[in-house]
Formats: sequence, structure tokens, C-alpha cells
Amino acid sequence: MRHFIIVGILVIVMAILTYVGLDVAGIATQMHPIAASLQSVSIDWLWNREIIAISFLFALIIVPMTYSLIVFRRRKGETGDGEHFEGNTTLEITWTVLPLFAVLAFAYMGAYSLGEINRVDPDALVIKVKAQQFTWTFEYPEYEIVSKELHLPVDQQVVLKMESGDVIHSFWVPEFRVKQDVVPGRVTEYRITPTLVGDYKVRCAELCGASHYSMENLVIVNTQADYDAWIAEQRAIAAASQTPEGRGQLLTVKNGCIGCHSVDGSKLVGPSWQGIDGSTRDFADGTSAIADDAYIIESIRNPQAREVTGFSPSSMPPYTLTDEEIANIIAYIKTLK
Repeated sequence: MRHFIIVGILVIVMAILTYVGLDVAGIATQMHPIAASLQSVSIDWLWNREIIAISFLFALIIVPMTYSLIVFRRRKGETGDGEHFEGNTTLEITWTVLPLFAVLAFAYMGAYSLGEINRVDPDALVIKVKAQQFTWTFEYPEYEIVSKELHLPVDQQVVLKMESGDVIHSFWVPEFRVKQDVVPGRVTEYRITPTLVGDYKVRCAELCGASHYSMENLVIVNTQADYDAWIAEQRAIAAASQTPEGRGQLLTVKNGCIGCHSVDGSKLVGPSWQGIDGSTRDFADGTSAIADDAYIIESIRNPQAREVTGFSPSSMPPYTLTDEEIANIIAYIKTLK
């Protein structure tokens, strides 16, 4: 019995030291970015319990093994066999029943945490999200606003109804903790209640193509007053953009075009639109053409028709747009001198 008491005390001490060591190293609690959502509370709470359990299980394995190697080692001059044991029914029942209860306890805690994460607020703000190689687009249907930035009011639940225009993506803001896949042909929901005003980034957590690394957009959590002011500003901009150029610009945002084509001359997956109107385009087959309206229409309807030198046309899917929508996009591109 003396050995069991000693080992038990050492297991407790080792478990505490292991947890403290993991905490100091930042693995227990500090490795996470700052918690910025209501849902992160239950997630971090469950994570901390799991680290405690891992620390105890580590000590439960290491301490008895090390103690046995030291205390029950074969000493100099000993040549006989060790004491023979047939088994211990009580011990076997104990190490079967106790882990079973531990597993059931963590299953309950996990289910409780999941319930807290998915708790529905009937007054939640609805925002539509479109994921597309390699950008995110956010639509506020209540206000008829489309934005490349996701603005959220603090302390209000938001439900994101997310769709993918091509492959599987995954919506992940590390400070919110919750992650949700965005699957083609389905609408997946993501509920979050931001609790900390500030700027964050949404990242794609699913390998989605060559420029997966750059698929991140700004997420801004505002006070209610700042959020209302931003909404008013965006509605004013939308109202003022009822020209062909303005409608074309909104179409390029909504369809994710500017995720691959810059408007300032910088190089992305596809050619920049700045100064493209009337310029000479060189192709991989050695030919060239003037980028007039006909060329832009062909590039939108059949992007694989001609390969611009240095770019792969296979990166761009063909779009189903009306003649008027394409004319609006061309009008917008012509403004990018």
C-alpha cells in the first residue's frame, strides 16, 4: 500500500507540474489568439479541461513506469525471478470503469459546448457570404449592400449564410474560434456573437488552389453606432453608384472578380485591369490583340480562348452574365486608367 500512496502523490504532483509547464509554454491557454466572441468562451473552457486531462494521463503513465524502473529494479547480486502475479480483478475493473466515466463526462461537456456555439438568436443579423478562389464577398440583403469587408456589430449574434462558387473553402477567424466549411451546392450556416471591438481577418482553412494563402479579408467588429454609420455610408455609396460604371463595380465585387484581378496594377492570379482598355495583349502562342470591348467580352464568356503571357486561363471559370451586366463591367474597367 505504501507504494500506491507514494505513486499517487507523485502522479498528482507531476500532473500539476505538467499543466503549469504547458501553460507557461503557451500550450494550455496562451497559444490561442485573444478570444473575441461569445462562442469562444465555451470552446476555451473545454480546451482547458482537455489539457488538464492530458496532463493527468501523462503523469499516470510516466510516474508509475519511472517509479517501477527505479524502486523495483534488479539489484546487484539478485538472480531469482520476480514475484509472480496472476492478476487483480479490482484494478482491472477500476481502470475500465473510471475511463468510461471520464469519456462520458467529456462527451457531455463537448455536447454542451456545441449547444452553446449553435444557440439560435431569433433576432440574429443575416449576412450572405460567397467564397470563391481566392476571395470572400459579403452581402447584406436587408440593406442591399455588397462589401469585401465583413462588418459586424459587437454583442449581437450574426448568422452567415455561406455558399461557394467553385471548390470547398473554410471560413475561419481564429479569434472567433469557430470554423465552418463552405461547400459547393450547399448553404452552410455560421453563427457568431462578436464581443470585442477590433480588426480581424477571415482566412480560408481549406486548401483551395494555388493562391489559397492569399484568401483572407478584413473583419471589422464595430460598436453599434459605428456599424450604423458604416451601413449608412455604404447605402449612400450604393445609391450614388446607379451608373453603368457603378453597377459594373458592384458586379465585380459580388462575383469575386477583384479577388484575382487587381485595379491598381498589382499582380494577382489574373492580369490587372488598370490601363487594360485599349492596350495590347500578348498571348502565349505568340500572337497579340488590342483589348477592346470584343476582347473583354470573349475573356469573360470564354476565359480559356486565349492565354495571356504569364497567366493561366484555367484559373478563371466562365461566368453566366447578361449582355447588360458585361457592358456595365466594361464601363467600369474603362474607368481604371
